[in-house]
Amino acid sequence: MVTAIILMNVQRQKINQIAEELADMEQITEVFSVSGQYDLIAIARVPRNDDLAEVVTRRLLTIDGLEKTNTLLAFKAYSRHDLEAMFSV
Repeated sequence: MVTAIILMNVQRQKINQIAEELADMEQITEVFSVSGQYDLIAIARVPRNDDLAEVVTRRLLTIDGLEKTNTLLAFKAYSRHDLEAMFSV
């Protein structure tokens, strides 16, 4: 499984619209509106690098109002939340 964190700058008036559009994408598991240098952060989880390339270089390009992205690949997860979910009954 390939996990990527996608940092996005979007047109201010379209933040909610774009967040909802991203959340509807199968490959995007979470979308956060944030303060600071970026407007939205999306977490993409896909089986292969080629699938991530499809999302970032094709699907995101079709979103009107998305101005800039910065994609980070995750190597390893250290989330207590994920570990607790795996072992909870």
